[in-house]
Amino acid sequence: MTDFLLIVQVLVAVALTAVILIQHGKGADMGASFGGGSSQTLFGARGSATFLSRVTAVLATIFFATSLALAYRSAHHVAPASVTEIVPVAPRSAPAVPTGPAPAQSQGPAQAPAPLPTIPGTPAKSQSGS
Repeated sequence: MTDFLLIVQVLVAVALTAVILIQHGKGADMGASFGGGSSQTLFGARGSATFLSRVTAVLATIFFATSLALAYRSAHHVAPASVTEIVPVAPRSAPAVPTGPAPAQSQGPAQAPAPLPTIPGTPAKSQSGS
């Protein structure tokens, strides 16, 4: 909904700018009195003022309505407090317990454990356990 309102807002803003730039100001009528021929205008002598004025009013109303709607949506939008509220959590399950026979051990010769490293400056201990 917010994306739709934002697109309408931008399109109306561009149209409103174009309609306002098409209109001519109040001082433009002075040139018509000195032979500027207002009969050559696109909408007639006074038709352009009322038509473009109404289009401007309608576009301005739509622009204000979409502005208010966007402001209301942004003020009442509840954003999650953290990233963990955005990402759905997968349900936890018990660890998988193998149900089949245990994997076979290799039948190779047993290896003796490697000797532990000694700290320099300390007497070496025998690993025989006595």
